[in-house]
Amino acid sequence: MKRNGSGMGKNILKFFKQYKKLGVVLVLIVLGAILDVLGKDVLAHWVLGAGAAVAAVPLIWDMWQTVKTGGFGIDILAATAIVTSILLGEYWAGAVIALMLTSGEALEDYAERRAKSELSALLTKRPKLAHLQRGSKIVDVKASDVTVGDKVVVYPGEVVPVDGQIIEGASSLDESSLTGESLPIAKSSNDLCLSGSVNIEGAITIKAIRAASDSQYEQIIKLVKSASANQSPFVRIADRYSMWFTIVSFIIAGSAWVVSGDSLRFLQVLVVATPCPLLLGAPIALISGMSRAAKHGIIIKTGSAIEKLASIETIAFDKTGTLTAGTPVITKVETFGSNKKNDVLAVAAALEQSSTHVLANAIVTAAEKAKVKVQKAKHIKEHSGLGLHGRIGGKDVKIGRLQYMLDSDIDMPKGWKQSSVTSTTSFVSINNSLAGILHFSDPVRTEAKSMLSRIKKSGIKHSLMVTGDNQKTADTIAKQLGITDVQANCLPADKIHAIERVTKKPVAFVGDGVNDAPVLTASDIGIALGARGSTAASESADVVIMLDDVSKVADGVEIAQRTFSIARQSILIGILISLGLMGVFATGKFKPVYGAALQEVVDVVVIINALRAHGGGKKSKS
Repeated sequence: MKRNGSGMGKNILKFFKQYKKLGVVLVLIVLGAILDVLGKDVLAHWVLGAGAAVAAVPLIWDMWQTVKTGGFGIDILAATAIVTSILLGEYWAGAVIALMLTSGEALEDYAERRAKSELSALLTKRPKLAHLQRGSKIVDVKASDVTVGDKVVVYPGEVVPVDGQIIEGASSLDESSLTGESLPIAKSSNDLCLSGSVNIEGAITIKAIRAASDSQYEQIIKLVKSASANQSPFVRIADRYSMWFTIVSFIIAGSAWVVSGDSLRFLQVLVVATPCPLLLGAPIALISGMSRAAKHGIIIKTGSAIEKLASIETIAFDKTGTLTAGTPVITKVETFGSNKKNDVLAVAAALEQSSTHVLANAIVTAAEKAKVKVQKAKHIKEHSGLGLHGRIGGKDVKIGRLQYMLDSDIDMPKGWKQSSVTSTTSFVSINNSLAGILHFSDPVRTEAKSMLSRIKKSGIKHSLMVTGDNQKTADTIAKQLGITDVQANCLPADKIHAIERVTKKPVAFVGDGVNDAPVLTASDIGIALGARGSTAASESADVVIMLDDVSKVADGVEIAQRTFSIARQSILIGILISLGLMGVFATGKFKPVYGAALQEVVDVVVIINALRAHGGGKKSKS
């Protein structure tokens, strides 16, 4: 019991800490009710007036700030109703209005409490240390202390701390966090290495060409900051109806006052004109829609995000890991001489089965699918950044890059041309002769095409692919999916520019990598595939797909559109009922407090309708 009491106390304290205004209003209304029952009318009125003022003062301040900037919100109507209630001594009416307003604010605040922290992942993953070469010694220094011209050693598995040029060694680098390309990139002498890429194989020494503050990874962080700061303001659904509703309400209230000569009529109309349907209907529908989306593995972080998602006209996609699987597979085994496909796969898998390299995994998986017998390789030797060498069944076998074959004087087939290689490849030699070439690609997700079809049916006619991959690969994938607008070879800044050039707005962007974090922030609505993507992408996005299933993008759009429709419907229902009540209360036959009570009934109707967004509609097709 003590534990339960302690837990309840903590929850109450947490509630008051998070929703201060609502908590204060609730306490003052309860206290006012007790004093009223005890016959302490004057004191009760002071307490209830204070409760109304708690909502009115910040409301008036916000209203003034909005008016100064040329804006017009629903606050002016609510503030007028509360102030008039206090001035005319209708304290209960003012307190009830204050309760509804602070409740609406609390609901919106509740939805916003899952808001993102866009830079945390980038800041925690940024390269911190660098192995500086000073003569014959290696000294660890802060990455920020590296200057142009310094020699930096990068060991296997480490993140490249600064942009630099390789002066010693060779390796494969994972640049997926920068370009989105899932396949490793072979790098050797004089090649450029970007900060934020991961060294996969051998140790390399690079010569810094930029300071850490100017390197690629830091540019991504700066882009996220800039994109976040430059986001255009979003007009909420309630604000779209506020101007005409406010004007009509004031006309009816003013007319009732002028015709009757009784100032109380003005309040009697305004009490039932308070914009609770606008303040409650939309947030509750949006929160319900967000809850329903979460059941489908789609986290929509804010109410404004679900509104934006419902209204997008263009949707852009990253390629690797979004429209494609993000994991390379062998698409072709090219053989030479008397060698057969399974023979080449068998010896390749024998050498690679103990490696953790992304291409090694693809080779072993292909061998398992082909059900070939893989022998144990002996005397395996790794040539850093080039390939592997070993003995299998008495045969001398090598696997690796073309340069490794050329350096090893491997006999190449007559008529074979280096220009025939157009994809990521691994070369396999047996007994000093080229036996075969393994061709790799990143396959299209099985659900991608149907997802794009559903997106089009939902009314989004324009889709495009924006990728860091090369043009030829991007065009091949786009053709399979029916995407005609393709922009390739994009670094993070280029992706932002590509989105900015889109004319059909709002624009959504779907991505999954660190390199996508800036454009996810800069777009009108950012959607991250968070199940396998980077934390930076998830934290920069407005919507996170928690499952490794891009079809959930279509689910999210459909849920958002239905939710937005119900939110708009709830607002209109509330407005129509309020207009009817204004006509009734303009007669002056009912006290203002009765109007406040009837507004509660209107709120209940609006809330019940808004809660429909939590269920029904189209189900996820996954």
